[in-house]
Order: sequence, then structure tokens, then C-alpha cells
Amino acid sequence: MAVKLWNGKPLSLKVIGTNAGTSMDGLDIAHIHYTQESPDAPLKMRLLRAGEVAFDGALKNRVMHLIRTNKTSPEEISMVNIQLGEFAANAIQQFAKEHNFNLQEEVDIIAGQGQTIWHLPLPHLFEGDQIRAHLDMAEISIIAAKTGITALSNFRVSDMALGRQGCPLFVAWDGLCATHPEKNVAVQNIGGIANITMLPKGDPRLGYDFDTGPGNVFIDGAVRYFTNGERQYDKDGLMGAAGKVDQEIVDEVLQQPYFVHEIPKTTGRETFGDNMSEELCQRMQAKGATPEDCIATITRITAKSLADGYKRWGPPGGIDEIYLGGGGSYNPNIINYLREQLPKTKIQFLDVIGVPCGSREAMSFSFKGLECIVGRSLIVPTHVESDKAGIIGHIQPGAGLQYHRLMKHVQDFWADWPLEKRMDPVLKMEIVKQDAGVANGK
Repeated sequence: MAVKLWNGKPLSLKVIGTNAGTSMDGLDIAHIHYTQESPDAPLKMRLLRAGEVAFDGALKNRVMHLIRTNKTSPEEISMVNIQLGEFAANAIQQFAKEHNFNLQEEVDIIAGQGQTIWHLPLPHLFEGDQIRAHLDMAEISIIAAKTGITALSNFRVSDMALGRQGCPLFVAWDGLCATHPEKNVAVQNIGGIANITMLPKGDPRLGYDFDTGPGNVFIDGAVRYFTNGERQYDKDGLMGAAGKVDQEIVDEVLQQPYFVHEIPKTTGRETFGDNMSEELCQRMQAKGATPEDCIATITRITAKSLADGYKRWGPPGGIDEIYLGGGGSYNPNIINYLREQLPKTKIQFLDVIGVPCGSREAMSFSFKGLECIVGRSLIVPTHVESDKAGIIGHIQPGAGLQYHRLMKHVQDFWADWPLEKRMDPVLKMEIVKQDAGVANGK
């Protein structure tokens, strides 16, 4: 019996991915062209442009105060959601203008994570009657209406509904970008919160990820505390390098419940926020510590929690290579400590594999948006509470004609491909590299 051939058309979609991280520095934006010759062919990814639009200062302060105090009202929540949506839409339009391209002509989908307001994956670590929950905000109806382009979000809540923690949610992307046939690899992100994706050799379906704890969030909080908000972070690690580490404080903090908790585990500002950072600074100052000593100690908490994560939860045989992403990757006080603790591990920036260090998360959300629109599951990580696969994300259609053209393109791609195979995750992706100037929109 002859095998029936697929009669569809190749996939070709351009996607803007965004990420608003826990550091609240700004909105990371990546513009990517995805192509796939057929449903069983490798997905190809070409980064067109990447950059960041700084967070609006007044809105940032409002959101940080809301999270820090854990006190708000329905009125404020409704307004902040709209404000964050307006900011994201304006940032995307600004990005397009700065990089000289037309959104309506060059973008099919906008996909991103809103600003995380509350992340509660491990309710038993909190007091009171808590349940697993997550909220991030940046109203996608606003984004779709202002740009005319179909917008997607709420990937984390969708993953949580399938029985997992909704974070870090990078195994599928990291696995497709970085899995090596013969080496155990890790992707290390040091944003506000730090996370690790472990990628055992040979198969992206073996990957797993978790948050180690604070990345920059403690350090940034301490810098704001000592400079009265005039500085937002420890540039080049200079303050931390000038101080002396209080190892007793480091060891004490790393015995707290989150750090000793088994994986899977994820966290956020609810556990590691400015209040805790300032309390640590005040305790150390009472013992005679300088501001530089405090920042050196807080930086070491991040660095040692990362090293402990590799040693405790790394794959058999350890990690051969680490790819770094996130702003904390530029802090030598963190990276030099990692090199000392993992002397046999090669540590380098994600850029070497075609993923700019500061764009990994935005690029990953572009992929999540693509897979939601196409109707495929992501690779489900190992070491999770549930292995249930599902299509994740919420969709807000853009302008009517734009949305129908998008849906027709997806329908033409699938054509007569068997329905029962359409949700299968992508297992191979090729990164189409290009020169750095083009990738940065120059």
C-alpha cells in the first residue's frame, strides 16, 4: 500500500518574543523568523533583531511596591494590568521604530510573559492557607489592539494548570538550542532569580530545570538600599569586589527552606525580595560590615547557591559545559566563584551558539508563542510533578484580516497531516546564524 504524502505548505512565521524579568530592568525583545519545510522536518530559527526597552520608572516603582508590601486592591490590580499592557505595546512599537521595520509587514505573532506579580509554586513553604498560584500582568488585549498583531501570554499559568510549577519553563527551548550528543550541558540564567536548565547528553527530552534562588534580586536590592535608589545594580561587580564575604551569613542563609528543598522547585520576589536583602544588610552593618562587605556577602549567596545546584542536582558525570545568560552573567564575582568550584567545566556565554546572552528568555517566549499558534506541545521536562503534555498559552487575535491570514497559514501547513500527530513536540531545531550587526538590528 502506498504511503500518502503530506500535501501542505512550508511554515514561515515571524515572531516577536518579549520578557519582563524579575529584575524589572526593562522589556527584552527578540524578533525571530521561524521556518519548517514540513511537520516532520527540523524547525529553523533565525534571529533578526534583539534589544531592550527600559522600564518606565514610575510604573516600575509602583509594581515593586505592590509586590514588596503584598498589599493592593482590585482597583490597583486592574489599572496596573492595563498600564503594563500599554508599556509593552509602546515598547514593541518603539523597538520596531528604532530598528526600522514595519510591525504589520514583518510580524505575525507577539508572544511574551507579562510582569510577574506573584509566583507561589510551593505553598507549603508559606504561612497561612496557601495554594499553588501564579499571576503575571501586561494585558495582551491592549498589545493586540495597539499593534494589530495576534498576541499571546499566560504560558506559566497554562503550565501550572497541567500540574507543574509554571517556571522556569525553558527546557524545551534550551534543549533544542544546546543539547549535545556527547556532553552534559547546562544553560545558566542569572536574572533577578537564577535558574539552571540541565541537559543530559544525547536527547533534549532528558532536560530539566529549576530555580536555584536569588540571582541579581538580592544584589540589586542592597545596591538600592545603600545608594538611596540612585544606583540599581552593582555594575561590573565593583562594590562586591571591594568587600569581604561574611561566610557565616552565607552558610546561614543557604540553610533556609527553599535552598535545601528538593527539585522541582521555583521561586520569586515573594521569597527573595528587597525586604530580605535589606534585613541582611542591617544585620551585617550591626556587626560592623561596610556596604561593600554586605554586597560581597549577598553576591556570594547567589554564587554558592548556583554551585550547590550543580553539585547536588547535576546529571551523572557532572556538567561538561555551561552557557551563561542574564545580566548576572556579567558579574565577575559570581562567575569567577563558579569557575573555582567547577574547575573541569567549560563556562561561556550563550552567544557562541547563536543566542545572545540577554535575549534567551525573550527568544524562548517567541518559541512558546509559535508552538501555541501551530498547536504543538512543548517538550515536557523530567523531574517534574506531572508529565502531562498540553498546548500552553492564551491567544488574543489581532486585527481580523491579520488573524485569519495567520490561521490560514497554519492550516495550509498542516493540510492532511494526521490529527493525532499534530501535538507532538518539536525535537530538532537548527539555529541559522548571522553576523552580530544584523542580529542586533543595525
